[in-house]
Amino acid sequence: MNTTPKLTRNPNVKLNWATGLTLVLFICVSRFILVLNANETANYSAIGGIMFFSAILPFMTLTKQGLKAIGIVKTNKFGMLFLALILGIGASLILYVLGVMLYGGSIENWYVYIGKSYNIPVGISGDDKLILFTVMAITGMIFSPIGEEFFFRGIVHYAFAQSLDDKRASYIDSSAFALTHISHFGYIYYNSEWIFLPFPTLLWVISMFLVSLLFFQMKKKTQSIWGAVLCHSGFNLGMIYCIFYLL
Repeated sequence: MNTTPKLTRNPNVKLNWATGLTLVLFICVSRFILVLNANETANYSAIGGIMFFSAILPFMTLTKQGLKAIGIVKTNKFGMLFLALILGIGASLILYVLGVMLYGGSIENWYVYIGKSYNIPVGISGDDKLILFTVMAITGMIFSPIGEEFFFRGIVHYAFAQSLDDKRASYIDSSAFALTHISHFGYIYYNSEWIFLPFPTLLWVISMFLVSLLFFQMKKKTQSIWGAVLCHSGFNLGMIYCIFYLL
């Protein structure tokens, strides 16, 4: 009798490298195009849609055993969860310092370019700025961390790990995460034209790769995907704070 747990709802779908590659190509390429379009049109509603789809994808395709296998489980490692949040904030501050040291307030600074999408009004009052920051921070700490971590550190990582191992799978999901973020910074839309920034893009991709590895380590330390989600939430909180108050 076969005692192998059933991980997918469709018995014809296996969680292996082929499935992982298919998911990466479909989701990441679609997202890349949508983000570039959003940067040009300043309409970011589609980005929320693909984040939502990434978040619910495991629940649509996996069984309870499958969800558990990719790390969607409770954890009682509350100290590590708090550390994950703090480390995420710290990583965002390091990236802020690096950007300011190298590029100051120019558009080659990743946070400066990303901050353009927040449409912070010039001359906004302190109270209104705090309200806008709070809204952006809450949104940024929930939607993309859950959507991206369930996808990259969850289903994609597990699929590749079944054919390779955890370490090499983490390199793959981190590479996919980092390259996808070129659409957020690197290939930029500025002054009504598209510009590619070779060296800033390289630094940004390396940074996103390293941050992804940090997210994965927090998943391992907490034995739950929520460690990665909280670390990612901390990173987004720190980034949004830097954009609103430090640039």
